[in-house]
Amino acid sequence: MSRVVLAMSGGVDSSVAAHLLLQQGHEVIGVFMRRGIPPPAAERAESGPACTPLSATAEPASASGPRWSSADDTQDVGRVAERLQIPFEVLDLRAEFSQIIDYFVTEYTAGRTPNPCAMCNARLKFGRLFGFADSVHAEFLATGHYARVLPAAGSDLPELHRGVDAAKDQSYALFGIQRQMLRRMLLPIGQYEKPQIREFADRLGLPVADKPDSQEICFVPPGEHDRFVREHRDAAIDTSGDFVGVDGRVLGRHAGIERFTIGQRRGLGIALGQRAFVVRIEPDTRRVVIGSHDDLARRELTAERTNWLADPPAGEFRCQAKIRYNAQAALATAEILPGDRLSVRFDEPRYGVAPGQAVVCYDGARVLGGGWIES
Repeated sequence: MSRVVLAMSGGVDSSVAAHLLLQQGHEVIGVFMRRGIPPPAAERAESGPACTPLSATAEPASASGPRWSSADDTQDVGRVAERLQIPFEVLDLRAEFSQIIDYFVTEYTAGRTPNPCAMCNARLKFGRLFGFADSVHAEFLATGHYARVLPAAGSDLPELHRGVDAAKDQSYALFGIQRQMLRRMLLPIGQYEKPQIREFADRLGLPVADKPDSQEICFVPPGEHDRFVREHRDAAIDTSGDFVGVDGRVLGRHAGIERFTIGQRRGLGIALGQRAFVVRIEPDTRRVVIGSHDDLARRELTAERTNWLADPPAGEFRCQAKIRYNAQAALATAEILPGDRLSVRFDEPRYGVAPGQAVVCYDGARVLGGGWIES
């Protein structure tokens, strides 16, 4: 069959993806992306399993990996690679990943809600890794995403579709990849549901069969994104300000706008005696506007920097649009605007539309494309 580079995270999904690719007759080269920032001095050194290098672009694991997903994950990848008898390499992408961190910090400091997973998929997993695939003469790049690449009727370009497991579908976070790269993408687990993947892993005796799913941003310790932002920006920047009601009445003080996102209810640090939500963040005034759930209702949004994975219809078109990874897609009318922009009007109000997040348009299971919410 073909030589395939597989991005391996040390989790069960990419591990089973390796097995499925081998079953299909492919030659598989596993790659672990080293990313993030150096660990604190007290962190135990990352030892990493031995591997045979395939190219000068990769290097063995060391103590300089990220503190929250390096040592154990790299070792897990090595154990899985040994079990399946495939080569694997650790690719040093710290320089490239620093751009993802800068984006994350800049967006939160500006009162926006970033989506680092979608950005990383577009720039690194289905960007930089294609360069590595070329360097080892691999025809395809594969990942353990729950999504599907399917043939398109009347076109030589494949289509991106939702994964079969609706609860795990990750097609939303893949909207930003370059359309022509679909020809070289393999997503082997997209046709399965999560329990099936764990059954595969258990049956194969993979050491990660019972490993919990990762639920957090890979470079930020759980629940500490605001601290991370403060530590990685200019210390002179002050984003503290007032809590205000939708009527402009001052309700209290907050320590920094990076602590909040549109739609947030918990952790506001202010007692109002009733359910309250972040309705708006004003970076210029550093005000965080608090209101009721009804105050969150939005029927329209605009997006910028659009990317299309199918030929978008001319004029207005009907679709289902999704405003967050964990949100339900909702019926809407969309229209492409000049300057790579997009307008979306929902049939019913949506709650929690946040600048900085992506809006992704679907035609049933097929991903049409989307953009980054600007307002």
